[in-house]
Amino acid sequence: MSGNQTRAALGDTVAMRRGAKLGVGWTLHGDGRTPRPGESVAPHERLSWGRTVGLGAQHVVAMFGATFVFPVLMGLDPNLAIMVSGLSTIVFLLVVQGRIPSYLGSSASFVGAVTVIRAGGGDSSTVTGAILVCGVVLAAAGLVVHFAGPRVVHRLLPPAVSGAVVMLIGFNLAPVVAETYWPQDQWIALITMAVVLAGSLLLPGFWGRIAVFVALVAGFALSWVFDRVFGMITSPDSSGAVVPHYRVDLGAVSEAGWFGFPELHAPSFEATAIVVVLPAVIALIAENTGHVKAVEEMTGTDLDGSLGRAIFADGFTTAISSAVGGPPTTTYAENIGVMAATRVYSTAAYWVAAVVAVLFGLCPKFGAVIAATPGGVLGGITVVLYGMIGLLGARIWVENKVDFGDPVNLLPLAAGLIAGIGGVSLEITPSFTFSGIALGTVVTLVGYHVLRPLAPKRR
Repeated sequence: MSGNQTRAALGDTVAMRRGAKLGVGWTLHGDGRTPRPGESVAPHERLSWGRTVGLGAQHVVAMFGATFVFPVLMGLDPNLAIMVSGLSTIVFLLVVQGRIPSYLGSSASFVGAVTVIRAGGGDSSTVTGAILVCGVVLAAAGLVVHFAGPRVVHRLLPPAVSGAVVMLIGFNLAPVVAETYWPQDQWIALITMAVVLAGSLLLPGFWGRIAVFVALVAGFALSWVFDRVFGMITSPDSSGAVVPHYRVDLGAVSEAGWFGFPELHAPSFEATAIVVVLPAVIALIAENTGHVKAVEEMTGTDLDGSLGRAIFADGFTTAISSAVGGPPTTTYAENIGVMAATRVYSTAAYWVAAVVAVLFGLCPKFGAVIAATPGGVLGGITVVLYGMIGLLGARIWVENKVDFGDPVNLLPLAAGLIAGIGGVSLEITPSFTFSGIALGTVVTLVGYHVLRPLAPKRR
């Protein structure tokens, strides 16, 4: 071998090592086709590029519905959300060095807090400023977990506490459905809800996992048909004014271009808004931990050492997204479901999905279609989604066998849930009030950790 060939071979070896360290050096699995019975494609492997692109498309469809629905519910730009989700996924994969295959979509954990902020007069700038601070706190928590070990999460946020916080975040959203979305078109909302329920149970495999997206398309189409058959509806519009209006208004779609950058805006910071949003950090830590454990079980690898990286990456991308006007991000269970169905855990498919999402985000016409989603359709979807978020808290309790015969578990959780879901408020100063999710989280967290060491003495 000549000197030039030797240097070239050494260069290729160094490049492969660097790629492996960043999680972008994939080896071909078998013959590049489907895995053989009993086998799976590891994160550092891939199938042929044609099949990898197809798998990436599945991941796009899986994340698609929730990733643009939640920004719409928070009053943020869905086009920007789609684009940022792709960029965030790329950052996440680099930070975790390709060890945790996951897609970062828009988080539902902030919807309730954002609704409270907007009800108090906050605008999108205030909302994203509060989310940015939350992202920084989450990233800092990730660093603590990385250096101190995953046990710190379980000590500060035991299942009893994290389950309660997740539950109150979901159930606190019930008035949003009842007062904002459902009244806009109750019959479309009812039909859309029925499609979500039936689709989740009756549609086969992959289609059942994207039942929310199927229901959204079906509700959108049915709203258009109702407009043609029954004409306008007199009900509250998106602003709350009761006026005659069509269910589907596509006027902005024809005016939107095919290519363009989403509109960005800078955040602003208000203490009251930040306090309202901060409890979502607990939900995101619990969510990330659960998703990492799920991937760990599916891939058969020990990912405890990567948990801190995953939490940090989620917080970092949330901060970057909100800094330009985008929504918070989180790892997606929908995409974990796709991996479970296909047994393909290759991060190459996530890179494909991320690039496709960025391209979607650069199409304003696509964003205009999303923004035209009828309120009744959102009502039917949110009545299921918000309930599911709340019941995820109950699932944490069940899976970890939380003992409600123990007063230390029962009492602070009961008080925190009623304070958070019922909207109880505590005025600290005329301009600073604890209420809803924030107050419920404080009551649960502080009550649990104060009562726990005192309980043995009392007994």
